[in-house]
This record gives sequence, C-alpha cells and structure tokens, in this order.
Amino acid sequence: MQLHTHEWGAGDRIAVLIHGIMSDHRTWHRVGPALAARGYRVIAVDLRGHGRSPRGEYGPELFADDLVDTLPAGVEVALGHSLGGLALSLAVERLRPRRAVYSDPAWSTGPRDVDPAVFLTFKKADPGVVRFFNPRWDDTDVEIELATLADWDTGTALALSDGRLRDRTPQRPVVPSLVQIAGEGFLFTEETGKELAGRGFEVRTVHGAGHTIHRDDPEGFLAGLEGWV
Repeated sequence: MQLHTHEWGAGDRIAVLIHGIMSDHRTWHRVGPALAARGYRVIAVDLRGHGRSPRGEYGPELFADDLVDTLPAGVEVALGHSLGGLALSLAVERLRPRRAVYSDPAWSTGPRDVDPAVFLTFKKADPGVVRFFNPRWDDTDVEIELATLADWDTGTALALSDGRLRDRTPQRPVVPSLVQIAGEGFLFTEETGKELAGRGFEVRTVHGAGHTIHRDDPEGFLAGLEGWV
C-alpha cells in the first residue's frame, strides 16, 4: 500500500516521521519544520487507516510493510512514535536507516496492561476531553487532535486488541537506535528502560512528559534527540 505523505524542507539528508495510533502526519507540525531547519528533507506518513491513507486490513506487520512500500531505504534517520515505533521496528531491517529513534514505542501494553481497544472511546472526543487528557497542549494541538480523530479508522485499534496483544520488544537494535521514554508515560518503567539499555539501545527519558512527548514538551523532545538528528 502506498501511504499518503507530507514533506517539509529540501535538504540532502532525509528524515522520516511515523505517527502513533489515532493520529497522522499533522502530529509533527512542529517537529517537521524543526528538522527541515537543520537541513533535512522530512517525510511524514499517514499510516493505513489514518489521515489520507487508504483503509484495509490492519495489523503490525501490514503497517510495517506499508512503510517499506512507501519510504526510501537508507535514510539518515527514521523516527516512530508509539504505534509508529512498533511499525518502524518491524520494518527497520528492510528500510535500513542510518539511525532509528523510537519515541515511547508501543512494543508492549506496559505495566498497566493497556488494551488498544480503549482508544475507541476517543473517536468522538470533544475539546474538553482532549484538554483533560493532554493539559500541556496548546489550542493548535487540540484542534489537530480533533481533526485527526475524525479521519481515523477505529479498526486499527481493534486489530491490535484482545488476542492479538503480545510483547514485540526487539531483542537487539538492527541499526544504531535510541529509545526515548516519556517520564509520565504508561508503557515503560525504570526497569524496562534498563533492560533495553542492556540489549544495546541508547535510552533517554524526557521527564515530565506524557506519552506523546513531541506535543507535551516539544523543546524537551528535540533536546532528547541531540546527537541523533
């Protein structure tokens, strides 16, 4: 499947951005221009079932296959958030970016055992609900969230739910890889961070940020990528 993409910049180096569930390329409205200002041509995808990309069957392997079908191989850096981090990890051996960044990747349900089906309740969220769960977001991010929710197919969450849940944490990094952990997130603990470091990942925590680090704390997000972008 060829995914819809959005680009910023025209640099010789390429960075790709892969969003999380319920979102699309618009989540990167600050990150894309920031990387373009550093000389990157930035390509952000809409995963299948999100934004302007086609609908179809859903599953982690299909999300990964779409990345391989859509994105160029051998880019300078590939960055995936949440579901995007899971999809990237399943595609990284074929895409072979020079560096990979996994921002609070959804490799497991976390210590709180969060089933993705719970996200269906957000499909018809109003501004008050979005603000309640994301108190650090500004008006622009709230508006974008409502727009991306309207364009999101809830089947993507159901395809990751119930009996399809399993731990997909990589045993080792395929390319030099950073795992960025949300200090106030729900997927990782200090112990799991240490385990990832033992497997060969560089691990950095953005303290005070929730799961969507790049929207909770844009400055902290970019500072946590120093040396990687």
